Amino acid sequence: MPIKFSDIEDAFLFVSMGEMFMKSSILCMETAQVFYISDFGDSDELPEDIDESDKYIEIPHKNELNLGKPLVLEFSAMYLPDNLEKVNFFFHNKGAYSKFKDLLDTKGLLTKWYEFEEQEQKEALREWCKEKGINIES
Repeated sequence: MPIKFSDIEDAFLFVSMGEMFMKSSILCMETAQVFYISDFGDSDELPEDIDESDKYIEIPHKNELNLGKPLVLEFSAMYLPDNLEKVNFFFHNKGAYSKFKDLLDTKGLLTKWYEFEEQEQKEALREWCKEKGINIES
């Protein structure tokens, strides 16, 4: 059954909004239904066979697809080579993304970052779907 890419993408963004393991999304390969699970208690009711069947697949967090710090460093190497060490240092402390985005804002690169990040996420997510045998429709 073809699954809408936008449904996969929405689930991916939900999972990636917080730190790893705080939220998860599970896709049913037979029905194309996505189940949302959150540590905050606002989770969907899960099917009884979710732990026993291979028809369910967990949507990855962005870090599982190397779309966290590695993506930031890739972008920085291309557009902020003189600040690469500074950007790398940001990720040794809390608040790294806000510091990174502040730097991008001062350099006029924030919009370029968001476009780059979105494109790379879509590409990585499509590749993940292909690897998992998920038949997606655009």
